[in-house]
Amino acid sequence: MHICIVGFFYAILASSWSMLAGSAGQFSFGHMAFMGLGAYTTALFCHYLFISPEPTGICTEFALGSNYLVIKNPIGVTSTTLAQDCLAQAMEKWDGAVAVTRMPVWLGIILGTLVGGIFGLLIGLLVLPLRAAYLALFTLGFSEILRATISAEIQITRGQAGIELPSLFENGITIAGHVFSKTDKIPPYFVMFFLLLGCLAILYWLSRSRFGLFVRALREDQDAAAALGVNITRYKIMVFVITSMMAALAGAVEAHYVTIITPNNLMILQMSLVVAMAVIAGVENFIAAAIGAILIEFTLEMLRISFSIGDVVIDMTLWRLVFFGLVLMLTLRFARNGLLPPLINYFTRAHVAAETVAKLTGREPDNGAPSTSGGHS
Repeated sequence: MHICIVGFFYAILASSWSMLAGSAGQFSFGHMAFMGLGAYTTALFCHYLFISPEPTGICTEFALGSNYLVIKNPIGVTSTTLAQDCLAQAMEKWDGAVAVTRMPVWLGIILGTLVGGIFGLLIGLLVLPLRAAYLALFTLGFSEILRATISAEIQITRGQAGIELPSLFENGITIAGHVFSKTDKIPPYFVMFFLLLGCLAILYWLSRSRFGLFVRALREDQDAAAALGVNITRYKIMVFVITSMMAALAGAVEAHYVTIITPNNLMILQMSLVVAMAVIAGVENFIAAAIGAILIEFTLEMLRISFSIGDVVIDMTLWRLVFFGLVLMLTLRFARNGLLPPLINYFTRAHVAAETVAKLTGREPDNGAPSTSGGHS
C-alpha cells in the first residue's frame, strides 16, 4: 500500500507537469521546488506553532481569543537536549495540567498550497513573459538555490536533519466504526487517491474548456495565438500557478504521510524522475502521465531485488535506474508521444465505434465494449 501512496504522489506531480510542459509547452525544472515549498511550509507551521490556553511566559506568544498562539523557538540541530526548547520548559512546569495542541494539519496543507501558488505567481510574472528556455533555466536555478538554502540553514529548517511533522491523522481516525491509528496506511491511501482524482478532474475540466484551447495554442504557436488576440502571458502564468499549487499540495500531504521532510526531496534527480515518468508515459496526455507514474513507481520498487546466475549475484537495486534510463532513451527514439497514448487512443476509438454502430442499428452500445473515462490533454 505504501507503493500505491507514493505512486499517487508521483502521479499528481507528473500529470500537473504534463499539463504545464505537454499542453502549454512551458518546460519547468521547478516542480519539485514547489513540492518542497508546500512540504516545508506545513512542516514549519505544524512544528513551531501551537495553541495554549495559558501563556508560557517564556515563548513568543500572541493572544488569540481565550487562548494563546505560541511560537516555539528553534533550537537547531546542535542541541542534544530539550533544555533550550521554551515550550518543553513550560510544559514541564505545568506538569500536564495544561493541554497544548498543535495547529491543525489541514490548515498547514492549505497554507503550503497557497505558498506554492504565490511563488508560482511571482516566478511567472518575472519569467513567463519571456520564451520557454528562460523558464527552464530560471526554475533550475531557483530549485538549487532553495535546496542549498534549506540545507545550510540549521536553526529553523534544521538542514539535512530535516523537520519532523505530525501524521495526517495524528490522533487516529474512526471510519465506519473501524478505528485507524496514526500509523495505519489505509486513511492516507484514500486521501492521496482522492487527491489524485481531484487534480485529474480539474486538469480534465481545464483541458476541455476555453482555457485548455488557449493553453494548447501556446504550445503550437505563441505568435499566432497572440495575433488572434490571446493574452499569452496571462494564460502562461495561470497554468503555471495552477500546476505549482498542485505540486505544493501533493508535497504537503506527502510530507505528513512520511512525517519528515529533508532537502534531499528537492534534489534535481527527483525532478528528473518526474520528467522521465511523464515523457515515458506520454507528456502530452496528463491522464497517461498519471497512469504511467504509478506503473513506473511500482516497477522501480519491484526491481529492488537480487538474484543469482551461477556464482554471480546481481543486485537489481543498483541497476534499476539503468533499466529506467534505457526505457527513457528507447521511448524518446521510437515513441516520442509516449507509450500509453496509443493504448488510450485504441480504447477510445473502440468505444466511439461501438456507440456509432449502436446508433446506426438503433441498439444500445454493448456494455462489454472497451471504454475509457480519460482523454487527451
